[in-house]
Amino acid sequence: MPPVQRDDPYGAYNFLVEVIGIAPDGHDVTASFTEVTGLTVDIQPIEYRDGNAKKPHVTKQQGLAKMSNLVLKRGITGHPEFWNWVKLSMNGRTERAEGAITLLDENRSAVMRWNFRRGWPVKYTGPSLGATKNEIALETLELCVEELEIA
Repeated sequence: MPPVQRDDPYGAYNFLVEVIGIAPDGHDVTASFTEVTGLTVDIQPIEYRDGNAKKPHVTKQQGLAKMSNLVLKRGITGHPEFWNWVKLSMNGRTERAEGAITLLDENRSAVMRWNFRRGWPVKYTGPSLGATKNEIALETLELCVEELEIA
């Protein structure tokens, strides 16, 4: 889906996260998260200096593209799909998955979508608990991904 163009920017608060095939029954998991970060692609330049050049200078060529880890935060609801996925990796059975982060407009219609491929959990952080706190218990799931594209 090509990005929908308009004059006013979209709000960063209206989005969906979908991970394909990690549920025990093989179904997709669409989950609510409070925050998604890491939609980043970094293309490393390769610097090269020709020793025979009349005027010494460095030229730059395109290097490898590197995707940042996706960091997903959400309130704990008792649904174990993501924790079970982490446990598989802890037990040496890494299950790679595909998924998407979809930005929605005010009418909850999709306007942009970032697809990721070959992602798997590399870090899980449980909530910070305290008897004097007045906040939601959040868990954080960090996924490494090999491909990221806007669809």
